[in-house]
Amino acid sequence: MSNLSHEIQRRRTFAIISHPDAGKTTMTEKLLLYGGAIQSAGSVTAKQNQKQTQSDWMTIEQQRGISISSSALVFDYHGYHINLLDTPGHQDFSEDTYRTLMAVDSALMMLDAARGVQAQTEKLFAVCRNKNIPIITFMNKMDRPAMDFFELLEQVESTLKIKVVPMTWPIGSGPDFKGVYDLQQKRVFLFERTEHGKKRAPVQVADLYDPQLESLLGSDALQLLQEQVEMVEGVLDPLDMDLFLRGEMTPVFWGSAITNFGVENFLDALVELAPAPHAIETTLGKLEPTEETFTGFIFKLQANMSKQHRDRTAYMRVASGTFERGMAVMHTRTGREIRLSRAHTLFAQDRESIEVAYPGDIVGLVNPGVFQIGDVVSVNPKIRLTDFPRFTPEHFATVSPKDVSKRKAFRKGLEQLSEEGVVQIFFPTDGARDPILGVVGQLQFEVFEHRMLEEYGVAIDLMHSSYKLVRWLAGEPGALARFAKHVEDDRGRPVMLFRNRFDLEFALEQHPDLEFLPQPKDMTVIQD
Repeated sequence: MSNLSHEIQRRRTFAIISHPDAGKTTMTEKLLLYGGAIQSAGSVTAKQNQKQTQSDWMTIEQQRGISISSSALVFDYHGYHINLLDTPGHQDFSEDTYRTLMAVDSALMMLDAARGVQAQTEKLFAVCRNKNIPIITFMNKMDRPAMDFFELLEQVESTLKIKVVPMTWPIGSGPDFKGVYDLQQKRVFLFERTEHGKKRAPVQVADLYDPQLESLLGSDALQLLQEQVEMVEGVLDPLDMDLFLRGEMTPVFWGSAITNFGVENFLDALVELAPAPHAIETTLGKLEPTEETFTGFIFKLQANMSKQHRDRTAYMRVASGTFERGMAVMHTRTGREIRLSRAHTLFAQDRESIEVAYPGDIVGLVNPGVFQIGDVVSVNPKIRLTDFPRFTPEHFATVSPKDVSKRKAFRKGLEQLSEEGVVQIFFPTDGARDPILGVVGQLQFEVFEHRMLEEYGVAIDLMHSSYKLVRWLAGEPGALARFAKHVEDDRGRPVMLFRNRFDLEFALEQHPDLEFLPQPKDMTVIQD
């Protein structure tokens, strides 16, 4: 086996998806703990003297206890090279999550065992299903009272239309939670609480019919476990790897991320089950990772990750071939040759120079304003991605700096945060030229306002707008401005903002010669 093939086979690149508060960021920390990447797990809502989580590195994330921006974390585990992408759970940041899912080979779906499948889980699952991304499920918070186990599995199957295959089985829940049974290895992992879940939980192993188990579990718990396992093994199908890799079947594990329980044996199974890097679709057809020609694509931009550097980072997924720092490649959108000399690994906001990377790896490139989301860099100048979508904004607000002397910093922040996708920008074609921000969810306005102040030193005024719909135009808008607002997007394309669907329908009737597009012709935009 060539070195390239060997390195591809040991790569695992996956994202964690969940509804808010299902334990996604906590699981991220615990995987890092067991992977040896950190020595002590942090708390999502850390109190004084407690360590904050590694993946939620923004001040606003630490204050609110939620993930706002996707972050990349890299570590090695038992010979595998793991690229773990932590994504926002809140629906207002769906666009960031969607783009991140385009850069992974599999996904870990976290479910709260007391609540089951929730709204945002369904939306993120739909993205994975659309991309045929294999999904591994972790039923979390078993240290708290949970739904009936069989009802929970049935809900997953009926709601998400995916077959479930338990790989472990819980022994009770809440105060009666005693551990999990490994259906594959025929082992019992017994649960012991540890202080704050900060260190590795002790694990004891025994056979399901070990005479010691009755004294450890109690006769009632043991009998119930034996009955449930017998039912699971008699009723549910075994794991079919072909169905799993097509995203039609999900292996299910149970545990408690906050207490570390079930995490280590889950990680062991995850690296075995999760697929190695796969081919990606390009305008030239499928690009296999084993192709010797180097190709990578940009799926995320982030400004001011490091207070030391205050620069912009482009997240690049290596798609094929071998990346070497300093190599000359073609920036296929502009046709310019560039040299990738300022490259680093990513571990949240921390960075370290990287010399070489392989398909599946996530590389940080210092971005001097060259890269856009969806850009391809390759030795082959003709390669483009077939699709890299944006979400259609649903909320709008006019923005201006409180202090006009800060206008230069204001413009810089506006440009860089719009490049990231924090907001979309529109400029009025007449009257006041204060830019109009478009977002998918209201919380994005708060993030924009916070980051403008913290990272660029600019306090802003936001005036929320009554406009709710946006349409790109093919043709000249003319007199439309009487009941809609004529603006341009950041690329100068004509756009109309409407207050409601009635105004849009009236415009369609009055101007049959115009096309009102939910997206620019050269970009896919998703209405969430």
